[in-house]
Amino acid sequence: MTYEFITVAIMNASLVISMMTAVWVLSVAIHDSSIADIFWGLGFVFIVLFTMSVSDGVEERRILVSVMTAIWGIRLAGYIGWRNWGAEDSRYARLRQHVEAKGKNYQLHSLIQIYWLQGFYMWLVSLVLIFSLTIDAPEKLGLLAYCGVAIWVVGMFFETVGDLQLAKFLGDSNNTGKVLDTGLWRYTRHPNYFGEACIWLGFFCIAMENVWGLLTIISLATICYALLGPTGKGLLERRMSKKRPDFEDYKERTSGFFPLPPKSL
Repeated sequence: MTYEFITVAIMNASLVISMMTAVWVLSVAIHDSSIADIFWGLGFVFIVLFTMSVSDGVEERRILVSVMTAIWGIRLAGYIGWRNWGAEDSRYARLRQHVEAKGKNYQLHSLIQIYWLQGFYMWLVSLVLIFSLTIDAPEKLGLLAYCGVAIWVVGMFFETVGDLQLAKFLGDSNNTGKVLDTGLWRYTRHPNYFGEACIWLGFFCIAMENVWGLLTIISLATICYALLGPTGKGLLERRMSKKRPDFEDYKERTSGFFPLPPKSL
């Protein structure tokens, strides 16, 4: 592991806490905590831009990782921004009510439990990007890098198409209370989560061209925990079970993560 990587990673920790605090100030001003989700993708774009400006590395790899991050981050921010436009996401609205009902200060709670905590996760996940942008060997992209790009493309397909299919489904009032079980959602209950995991697996493969890249497994582990852990897939599915009567049948026949043919019941 290079000294430059460690130094730049520490510098990025300061950048992230500053960015998340600034976004929190904006959230208080507009009374909308869900902008934290919009900034998730953009935060990585800023991290990459900052890292590019203060470090050296193999130019070919730096350009590749920067472009991949920008495409992913800007698309995700745009989609979430469009989805939440004009109103605070219901999850944050419920959290606000819950915290205030206990007589606690929601602004302080959101700073620590939403913005700074999300910033910590953002920094952990970004280590795989920072590593690839700062290492000076190997000097050429190899097979692992190309495999990483291929996996990233698969991830972008599942995430983008899955989001579009869900947005179209939810935009039809005839689907109120129903479960989306067509398109990619026929093969996995979470095509967007599967896609997100593939995207970061792709970045990890690029980092693995250098033997020290193995240490950035922390980035992949963090994003997988966020997606598949109790506050990700588990929480979403508990809510779906309460809101959509057909969800349990859908859950029985459809893979929870990896795309697979649906089971016959």
